[in-house]
This record gives sequence, C-alpha cells and structure tokens, in this order.
Amino acid sequence: MRRKRSIDDGHGFLRAARLERESVPSFDAFPYSIPAIRGLEEIAFNRKVTFFVGENGAGKSTLLEAVAQVAGFNPEGGSKNFNFATRPEGSKLAEVMRIVRGVRRERTGFFLRAESFFNTATYVDDVGATSSYGGSSLHEMSHGESFLALMQNRFTSQGLYLMDEPEAALSPSRQLTVLQQMHQLIEDGGSQFVIATHSPILLAYPEATIYHFGSDGIQELAYENTEHYQITRDFLAAPQRFFKHLFASD
Repeated sequence: MRRKRSIDDGHGFLRAARLERESVPSFDAFPYSIPAIRGLEEIAFNRKVTFFVGENGAGKSTLLEAVAQVAGFNPEGGSKNFNFATRPEGSKLAEVMRIVRGVRRERTGFFLRAESFFNTATYVDDVGATSSYGGSSLHEMSHGESFLALMQNRFTSQGLYLMDEPEAALSPSRQLTVLQQMHQLIEDGGSQFVIATHSPILLAYPEATIYHFGSDGIQELAYENTEHYQITRDFLAAPQRFFKHLFASD
C-alpha cells in the first residue's frame, strides 16, 4: 500500500527560535539565569516533532511558553483566539525571543498546558465552544479524557501544536493513542508538534528531534541516550536492584 505523502515544503511552520541576547536585562535574573536559557542563542525545530526533556526546573516549560506566546498563542493555553488570564503578565522570556517561520503558515494551532488546562476548559465553556471539542464540556470528563477529546476533535490538519507535559493525565495506553493521533496529523495532515515531556513513550516518536535541558545548556540527544529511556529500561529489567538501593536503611 502506497503511503500518503505529507503536506510539506521541507520545513515546519516553526523553523527556529532565537534569544536576542543583547536585549536580556540580566542573565543573573530569572528566567534568564536558568542554564539552558543562559546559554541559548538559537534552537532549531524538527518539521514534524521536537521534544524538550530534562529535570524539573530545567527550563523546558519556560522556553515552550515563550515560543508559544511569540507564535501568537494565549500564554496560559488555548488557541490564538483565546483571551483569558489568571496572572498579571505573560512570559518575560517572550519579550526577548524571536521565532523564524517556514514558508508555510499553519491553518490552526493550540497550546496545551497541563497545569492550566482547567482554566482553558472553563474558557471553552464560557464562550460556548464545546461543539469544537466533541460536544461536551471538558469539565464533564476525566482529565485524561478531556486531553484526548481536545486532540481528537480540536487538533486538525496543517496545525501547529505546542504541548507542555501532555502525559500528565494519560495512562500508558492513552499515551500510545496520542502517538497514533500525532502520526496521523503529521503524515496525513502536515502538522508540527513541539512538546515538553517526561514520557519515554512519547519520546519514542520516530525521527523526532530531542533536546535535553540541563546544567550544561541545551543538547540534542538520541532517544536511547535520554535518561528517561535508560532509567525506564533499567528499572523494568531489574526493579529489585533499584529497590535495594532506594530502600536501603542507613
């Protein structure tokens, strides 16, 4: 069976993001003091999927939020048409970030933030837009069901989708469903994803670019070289070895 060709010009909607270092007020102040941000000049995006990985506080969500805001999305999540805020200001990093766009422009898009998804779901109800999300209030579903409803109903072809820890509410089997949905949107629909995640399942998406955020800055890694893959593999192969170390008494 012949594979359907992607809608693609060789580049994604986002090609890169640049930090205008000369405009940074101080690299000693947050968020510019985060090692991954302090050493940043430019980061290139895979035309299909780019992942941000690293420990909590490494700057993954900080950079993703800034990119989303510069790309025109509501800082707290949603589409470019969403207009709600529960905090007084958006990303400070966005003020000194610039994005490099590809030739194509996305027809649609969404910024999914797990931590503020409740507020996003409330906004959908308030503006009467539930028909675009499966016909039911996202609040009437479990957290995981609402994430899937969003992807299966609101995510469509030729879209730019930025997601911050989408696995937070998803079981392993549902994460596989997300991979399937992503693949359809990418290969048949020409969409592009940028995702901050801790999930070794999502990170396995074929031919994705993976950036590790750490004390040495941002480095591109192969899937098998990520800590997420290695720890999960080693733990599942020999959990007792981990327990012996973790549960050892002083």
